[in-house]
Amino acid sequence: MRQRVLITGASSGIGRATAFLFAQAGMDLVLVSRSQSKLEALAAELQGKGVSIVTHALDLSQLTVLPQQLAAIIADVGPVDVLVNNAGMGYTGALGTMPLADWQRVIDLNLSSVLACIQAVLPGMRQQGQGTIISIASVAAHNAFPDWGAYSVSKAGLVTLSQILAVEEREHGIRVTVVSPGAVNTPLWDTDTVQSDFSRSQMLTPEIVAQAILNAAQLPANAVIDEIRLMPSGGAL
Repeated sequence: MRQRVLITGASSGIGRATAFLFAQAGMDLVLVSRSQSKLEALAAELQGKGVSIVTHALDLSQLTVLPQQLAAIIADVGPVDVLVNNAGMGYTGALGTMPLADWQRVIDLNLSSVLACIQAVLPGMRQQGQGTIISIASVAAHNAFPDWGAYSVSKAGLVTLSQILAVEEREHGIRVTVVSPGAVNTPLWDTDTVQSDFSRSQMLTPEIVAQAILNAAQLPANAVIDEIRLMPSGGAL
């Protein structure tokens, strides 16, 4: 039986690249993002890979309805073998003047929605006695980058969440990995909440990060990578 992978933020960047690699590896896909049109375009590109593709447009920041929406998806598609928590947002701004509403927006999407996704797939994984949960953090979780405070805190929280979850769920056969890449050339840099002049020519590509995600998922069941820190070979970013 083919494995089933749920990927959030699947319509662009790392999520999109991950969808392609997992499809090529023969895994059925459940793809989630805010844009149904982008999801449908991606699903069309993936046709012919010989795997099942299900798409759902969800705004993961809407925490009051998210658990029910995720539960409905799981009830429809069945248990998930691999969860890739990729959806997130970038944000730049000094901590001293940051509106609390902006801070909360970053924490809600980058951290709280991840917990909701984890809680949605855990019952099925526990019942099966196996599962892999992979969350995309950032090297910002481990470094003090000025003006990236809200983003860095959300990713540091994601690293700690993953570490504790790994201990809590080990007895159920569930593996937890966090991937902390350096700068990746994705649409994050084009969003209106990010003001940055980093050169994108030396950044990691989404495909490189996706390969690390797939590698972690394909490890033998009795092995786990706790955290992958993935950096451009040309220098730190």
